[in-house]
Amino acid sequence: MLAEPLGNLADFPIGARRIERVAVRSDELAKRVLRLTTSAGDVGLRFDGERRLRDGDVVFADAQRVVAAAVIPDDVLVMRPGSIAAAIDLAHALGNRHLPVLREGDAIVVRYDPLLEALASQHGVPVAREARVVARPFLHAHAPHRHD
Repeated sequence: MLAEPLGNLADFPIGARRIERVAVRSDELAKRVLRLTTSAGDVGLRFDGERRLRDGDVVFADAQRVVAAAVIPDDVLVMRPGSIAAAIDLAHALGNRHLPVLREGDAIVVRYDPLLEALASQHGVPVAREARVVARPFLHAHAPHRHD
């Protein structure tokens, strides 16, 4: 059982070893405990603190191979509000739906839904549908709140 990845493909010494990628769904990125099945057998991960698995993280290495996580791209909408006012209006509308969202730079990213695509258009916000590997999982805000 690993407490953290051995490194990331971005800077891990590969040498002559072959690279094997293990598919991981983006919702699994939020998990503290994971089991991945590889050609080398099952690999267990148990993270402490805030660290979680990321695309390219190396979970196994021997003399012949390096095994790394490959996050499966999500079907997402990337919305790019042109002003602070448009961003606030869109964020308010998305928040009222209690949807998990990601902010990537100036873009708001949500899982694909044709109703959300129409919502962005209604707010005059440019939107594009993409298959994207997300760096962080989509999480719901669980903070207690009321609608009075």
